[in-house]
Amino acid sequence: MATLLRLICCLVPACLVACTRIDPPETEGRLVVAVRETPAFFQREGTTASGFEHDLVTAFADSLGLKAHFIQAADPYELNNLAQAGRVHLAASMPLGNGALQFSTPIRTVTQWIVGHGDVLGPQQISDLTGLAVEVVAGSPLADTLRGLDEKIRPLVIEVPGVDEIELLARVAEHKAELAAVHEIHLDLGINFHPELSPLLRLPGKLEFGWAFGGEDAGSLRAKADAFIASARANGTLARIHDRYFGHIKRINANGIAQFLDDARIKLPAWRRHFQSAQDLSGIDWRLLAALAYQESHWDPLATSPTGVRGMMMLTEDTADHLRVKNRLDANESIRAGARYLAELVEQVPASAKHPDRLWLALSAYNLGMGHFRGARSIAKSMKRDPDVWYDMKQVLPQLARPEIYARLKSGAARGGEAVIMVENIRNYYDILSRFEPAYASPYATQPAFN
Repeated sequence: MATLLRLICCLVPACLVACTRIDPPETEGRLVVAVRETPAFFQREGTTASGFEHDLVTAFADSLGLKAHFIQAADPYELNNLAQAGRVHLAASMPLGNGALQFSTPIRTVTQWIVGHGDVLGPQQISDLTGLAVEVVAGSPLADTLRGLDEKIRPLVIEVPGVDEIELLARVAEHKAELAAVHEIHLDLGINFHPELSPLLRLPGKLEFGWAFGGEDAGSLRAKADAFIASARANGTLARIHDRYFGHIKRINANGIAQFLDDARIKLPAWRRHFQSAQDLSGIDWRLLAALAYQESHWDPLATSPTGVRGMMMLTEDTADHLRVKNRLDANESIRAGARYLAELVEQVPASAKHPDRLWLALSAYNLGMGHFRGARSIAKSMKRDPDVWYDMKQVLPQLARPEIYARLKSGAARGGEAVIMVENIRNYYDILSRFEPAYASPYATQPAFN
C-alpha cells in the first residue's frame, strides 16, 4: 500500500505538468508567449501593449498566420518554468544556455554593469568588489556572472524578488541600495530617469538573449523562429523595432536630463491642467504635448526665437493665423493650438504609417512644415527608404540640407537634421514623463487615427 501511495505521489505531479502542456500553435490557434513586464521590452497601459519583445513576437506570430497571446511571468524563474513545462510556445527575452530548453539564434547581445550612485565613491576595478553587497533581480543571469567571479574578489550577491532592473536602479538612485548589477540597455534607460546614477564597472563577458522553446513542438517552432529572425535581420525589421524603443535613449546627456527633471518638478504643475485640456481637445496624450512644449520653449510661455516663432508651443505667425490664435504668448491658447496643429499633421501623414511612427513623423513635420516633409518622403522613395518608418526617415531628413538633394524639391532646403534631434529629444522627454506622471483619462476626446 505504501509503495502504491509513493507511486501515485510521483505520478500526480508528472500528470499535472503533462495536462498543462498546450497544443502546437496551429492546433491551439494562437501563439502563446511568456514575457516579463519591463520598460521598453514589454509594457501594458490599459488594454494596449507595446515594447521591443511585444512587437517582434507579434511580427513572428503574423508570419505564422496567428495572433500572439501573452502571459506575464513574475520573474525569470517563472519565465523559465513556463517554457520548460510546455505551458507556453515560447518564452521571450531569455538568456541562452539552459540545457533543458531549445533556443533561437541570438536576438540581442548585452554587456553587464555594476552601477552606483554618483555622489558615493564606488569600486574602481573588479577586485574592489570583494565583500560588497550587489543587488540583482531575482533569477537574473547576472547573479551567475557575479557568483562566477574568483572567490577572492566575489561580492555578496543579493537577489531582489518582485522588481525589474529599472526599479533596481531606482533603489540605488534613492540610496536604498549601494550597488546594482544590470544589463547595459536598462542602464541606458535608467540614467534617463535617474541621472545621478554612475556606471562603475563593466563586468566580464556578454550575454546573448533569444527565445526559449520547451513544448512538444519545440524543434519545429524553433526552426521557424530562426528563419523569421534571419529574415527580420536581413530586411531591417529587427533594426527598426530596436530603433523604435531604444534609438533615442542616449540623445540627452545627464545634465540635460537632470535639468528636465527639475523643471518637471517646479514648472510643470502650473501647466499640467492646460496640457490635459489639450488632450481633451486633440486626443493626444498630455505627456507627449508637454514633452513637445518643453523641447520648443522649456515651458516658457513668453519664449521667442530669432526667426519669429513664439510662445509655449513656438508657433509661427502663419500657423497661428491658420489656427485663429489671437495671442501666441497666452499659454493656454498656445498649448491648445499646438495640440490641434499636431493632430492635423498626424491626419496628413498617410495611414500606411503605423503608430508610433506616424506620430514621430508628424512631429518632424511640426518642425519642418508639411511641404518639406512631403519633399523628404519623395526623396526617401528615391533612396529606397520607407517613408512610413521613422527609422528610415530620420536618415533621410538630414539630406534636405544638401544642395544636390534640395535642388530637386519645390520647398527648397531645410534643416532636416534639426527635426531629427527635436523628435528624438521629445521621445526622451515623453518616456520620462510617462514614468513619473500618471496618464490622464480624458472624458471627451476621440483618439486620433494613429492609435
